[in-house]
Amino acid sequence: MLSNISKVTARLAEAAQRAGRDPAEITLVAVTKTQPVAVVEAEVAAGLLEFGENRIEEAAPKMAAAPPHLHWHMIGHVQSRKAREVVQAGFVLVHSVDSLKLAERLSRFTIEAGSGPQAILLECNVSGEASKAGFPVWDDPTQWEALLPDLEKIIALPGVSVHGLMTIAPIVPAPDAAQPFFRRLRELREYLKIHLPQEGWRELSMGMTDDFETAIAEGATLVRVGRALFGERA
Repeated sequence: MLSNISKVTARLAEAAQRAGRDPAEITLVAVTKTQPVAVVEAEVAAGLLEFGENRIEEAAPKMAAAPPHLHWHMIGHVQSRKAREVVQAGFVLVHSVDSLKLAERLSRFTIEAGSGPQAILLECNVSGEASKAGFPVWDDPTQWEALLPDLEKIIALPGVSVHGLMTIAPIVPAPDAAQPFFRRLRELREYLKIHLPQEGWRELSMGMTDDFETAIAEGATLVRVGRALFGERA
């Protein structure tokens, strides 16, 4: 596992350098879906602190059993009825907020818990694939403009803090083919900086095992990597 971590961090650093970026600007989130707590602890011993989970049912007990100083990210789809559990679990960042309704529920339960605003990213569908969740942003800025009222409402919610955007690129035959999708998310961020400047829109969560180097070239600040660290899931 240590060898895999070294390989991934080297790939990340090389991709950043090719893009003229500082590798320190990019956070590696180790996706521990289906991995036991013992694997998480081994990664901690190797120097990793950022971990991503897809389902609250698996994440909550794992988070409770793992060392307390880790940073946990919810990266999977969150059903509205699970919002309270997500807040209670204590994720440092929820990457996958894909509707005003979900943001409102996270805000409400965070306020009830008295735990301060929940940091979130807005999940965006950059490809138009029906299988992908997220705000629809695959078309031209006319589509983006239609989203502004809902995004403004989310920003105004007292129990959440919007840190940026997230996307999942479609499966493509080669990593470079994902570049237009990552570029679209970056361009959307620049659009939102102009039209909703009350938020910093700093984070871009995009890129996984097969395409994170391409995502870094387009400005990713968070990459979500599982298979390159742990191998194929059973």
